[in-house]
Amino acid sequence: MSNLFPTVEWSKKACIYEVNTRQYTKEGTFEAFRKHLPRLKEMGIGILWLMPIQPISIKERQGTLGSYYAAASYTEINEEFGTKTDFKSLVEKAHKLDIKIIIDWVANHTGYDHHWTFEHPEWYMKDSAGNFIEENGWKDVIDLDYSNFAMRAAMIEAMQYWVTNFDIDGFRCDMAHLVPLDFWKDARTQCDEIKPSFWLAECEEVQYHDVFDVSYAWKWMHKSESYIKGEHSLNEIYNVLHSYSQYPPDSYKMYFTSNHDENSWTGTEYDKYGNAAKSMAVFAFTWKGYPLIYSGQEVPNRKRLLFFDKDELNWSDIKLHDFYKTLIELHKSEAVISGETFILPVQHNGAMGFFRKHGDEIVLVLLNFSAEFVRFSLNHQLMKGIFTQVFSGIHYSFNEGENFQLSPYEFLVYRTKLC
Repeated sequence: MSNLFPTVEWSKKACIYEVNTRQYTKEGTFEAFRKHLPRLKEMGIGILWLMPIQPISIKERQGTLGSYYAAASYTEINEEFGTKTDFKSLVEKAHKLDIKIIIDWVANHTGYDHHWTFEHPEWYMKDSAGNFIEENGWKDVIDLDYSNFAMRAAMIEAMQYWVTNFDIDGFRCDMAHLVPLDFWKDARTQCDEIKPSFWLAECEEVQYHDVFDVSYAWKWMHKSESYIKGEHSLNEIYNVLHSYSQYPPDSYKMYFTSNHDENSWTGTEYDKYGNAAKSMAVFAFTWKGYPLIYSGQEVPNRKRLLFFDKDELNWSDIKLHDFYKTLIELHKSEAVISGETFILPVQHNGAMGFFRKHGDEIVLVLLNFSAEFVRFSLNHQLMKGIFTQVFSGIHYSFNEGENFQLSPYEFLVYRTKLC
């Protein structure tokens, strides 16, 4: 099994940045967000994932503004964010900065008053009494019926609409595993005929990599959170990472310490990881895969954003811009993008060490997730030469065997090129 669709080259060194348009600015519009593009470009962002841009259903709406994920149309713009002209302008501005745009696509369900509900009620799942139903416990949406091929065709046509008319660069597909894989194959085939694009799946079903370039690293995220809470050893994380290594070639996971769901429903990365949040972010950017930054993590935002109501981010003091800029630059190295991984024998349950190597390029990552000082010795043939600590810029001469000490929650990352 392998991906039937080659991953577009421009994505392979890109960091993904999730945009919560509603909460990003006081105005909550595309036009207001567009002013942040130069800052995000300078930070090194390559792909912007916009949460759903379509209008939100009114019937069964949650909160005052509703969920992005309860669409009233697949081919209109949520007037809360602006107009189609505003969105097209955003895409064009991003492209001028060499930033790609992918949009969130919610194919499993619609809102209760999506226009299909009265134009084509036969396109929906129903109970024995003929009522619309939803099978996952969400209050504001109803499920589509993927045994109906007319609905499938209309869904693909709607996806093509955004590629053709707005030149978007791909899709993040919501709860992709709830939608049949053969539909996604048809959808990507027909969309890629217009423009080869980048496809991200919110799922962890390995067979979906037949279609999708990247899938979520949910298991890693859950294990890492429970590990920090002392519920199991670091070996549980290694087991998950090993399972990911068994995926087909050219299959990638997306690592994250926060996203829109995690922030609003579980808590910020600081709620989940405490003082280890930055060390976990370093891992996400240096392991094989695609890293994600959620809106406001570069501040850092330490509050849970309301999901159904206005809850503006505060951009008055951005403290982690350089932290993420350094990680994004590091992530673009061949050692991180496509290198081999060598896990190091750090004898402490609170710490992790590994090399990433590609050709003559080496990255050494040492992470302390604990509140303790961690001391250890490492002896490895790759650890010989002049290494640069990427956050300080200081050079160190290593000679295979070295002693290290990590302060509580400290992270050290070194890189070199072999002579």
